[in-house]
Amino acid sequence: MTSSPLPLTSTFTNPPTINTLSLSQRAFKARTNQTHRFRISRTGASDDHNDPQLILPETKKLILPNVDRRNLLVGFGGLYTTANLTSLPSAVAAPITSPDITSICKDASSGIQNADKAVRTRKCCPPSLGKKIKEFKFPREKITRMRWPAHAGTRKQVDQYRRAIQAMRNLPEDHPHSFVNQAKIHCAYCNGGYTQVDNGFPDIEIQIHNSWLFFPFHRWYLYFYERILGKLINDPTFALPFWKWDEPVGMPIPEMFLPKVVNGKPNSLYDVYRDENHIKQRIVDLDYDGKDKDITNQTQVLCNLSTVYRDLVRNGADTISFFGGEYVAGDSPVGNGDPSVGSVEAGSHTAVHRWVGDRGQPNGEDMGNFYSAGYDPVFYIHHSNVDRMWKLWKELRIRGHNEPTDPDWLNASYVFYDENEELVRVYNKDCVNIRKLNYDFIENSREVFPWRKSRPTRRNRKSQVEPTAPVETVDNIKFPVRLNKILKIKVKRPAVNRSEAEKAKANEVLVIRKIRYDSGRFVKFDVFVNDKVKPGEITTPCDPEYAGGFAQLPHNDMKSMFMGSAARFGLTELLEDTNTDGEEYATVTLVPRTGCDDLTIGEIKIQLVPILA
Repeated sequence: MTSSPLPLTSTFTNPPTINTLSLSQRAFKARTNQTHRFRISRTGASDDHNDPQLILPETKKLILPNVDRRNLLVGFGGLYTTANLTSLPSAVAAPITSPDITSICKDASSGIQNADKAVRTRKCCPPSLGKKIKEFKFPREKITRMRWPAHAGTRKQVDQYRRAIQAMRNLPEDHPHSFVNQAKIHCAYCNGGYTQVDNGFPDIEIQIHNSWLFFPFHRWYLYFYERILGKLINDPTFALPFWKWDEPVGMPIPEMFLPKVVNGKPNSLYDVYRDENHIKQRIVDLDYDGKDKDITNQTQVLCNLSTVYRDLVRNGADTISFFGGEYVAGDSPVGNGDPSVGSVEAGSHTAVHRWVGDRGQPNGEDMGNFYSAGYDPVFYIHHSNVDRMWKLWKELRIRGHNEPTDPDWLNASYVFYDENEELVRVYNKDCVNIRKLNYDFIENSREVFPWRKSRPTRRNRKSQVEPTAPVETVDNIKFPVRLNKILKIKVKRPAVNRSEAEKAKANEVLVIRKIRYDSGRFVKFDVFVNDKVKPGEITTPCDPEYAGGFAQLPHNDMKSMFMGSAARFGLTELLEDTNTDGEEYATVTLVPRTGCDDLTIGEIKIQLVPILA
């Protein structure tokens, strides 16, 4: 028998959306799904932000400009009108549009499982200054703000950063630029503060995690945060640091965040709600599952590098796998049938959040819960590096590394207060090129990024043994299946022994769909494929059999605590590295780590995903 992947203890070398549609409405949805799926885009892909369009996706897109959304709905035989717009099926979609954040906002009610014990306020709505929303304009200054690695900051950079954060803390709490109100931005957008009312769905919340909105939203969030800090200290060159956890020397939590007092004054970068044990340990675990691994620092570093490689290369090989799945108007964060979380978001991003947050707090505050994460200054340098991951992913110039081109992504929009206290609407399409936003990152590596050379080592055939215990095929499993114990299953592959030319045209991807989990808990399970190590040996996240993990911080509707999601894992390299590329079936093992008692899986399959140039 082969050994099963187990928690590390020693050193080692979707649920269906509630159907409220009438019979005729369901019939209409079925017909449109069988032909072409209409999308009504609130904005066009051009710079004209006021040109609604009817779009037919896929290969035969037809664009009809100047089509009013509500008139079009009435044009569908009178089936959809203003009165029943909220029951509009997902056959008709549009980009997510954030409302006026100062007039349409409610207290956070999502993802805070122990709300009565919350250490931060759930009143996350921003103050209103009575201003109208303006359209975003690119900065005109010629200065490029250069974000710097936090572990290598100069005395001047660190002092300016501390001074800027202190200036933000000194503002009146009701000021839109105050430290508290900047922290509340994440709470409001992530924990149920806003709904899709501008899209005609006033009862459906907006959630910027677990989908293709994750990267662009946080890029905009940091863009304004950085410029606000710069204005507070009157420094137009001010740039945020980034926690360079993808490089060994940068993996410890940066020193400037640790002391409570600096030069006799409170350290503006200090936060009381951090895990004390991890702060002492210092080296972050980019695959943290809620339990500390009994491994050496050197091994932790190697595992971290492998994790970054998986996030950016192996599991981020195509647009959906890296950015996350489609999320459009009318999709519920809870009932959305098949959102999927992107590789970085589910991997290193979530691990750092949970690793820094205080396990002793009822909701994992601060970093361990979305509603409170913005109160820790570490949040912003962590996401500064997450933003950098997007840039590095694109600069790898690997075929398939392309931003989404769907108008429903390009024209998704959010509203922020800018550095001049003006309300500004921003669009995904305007943040793709950071040079146009006048910022960049300082890279101080003397060689190729270490993680780029950290593809897991190929398994020695002599250390592998064929399994003797029978394993059920996916066809014989009754889904959904509960993941309250290790699940091992055989999945048929679409092709075996593909040539290099064939692999250059399509990636082989393991897709786990209809993941339903308690969104009020930290959740993580790991995925191993073709584990054939000898009995007594333990397969770990550093090994080639490890496909990756699915992890989520608490973040969704407390009235309906279960959320749907999906995950994707690249298999092309993994099958080569495990010497199993010629096998008809892949043996997939799901190992629950934490929060999985009620988690269920609805579908497991392997598919070939075409690589787009």
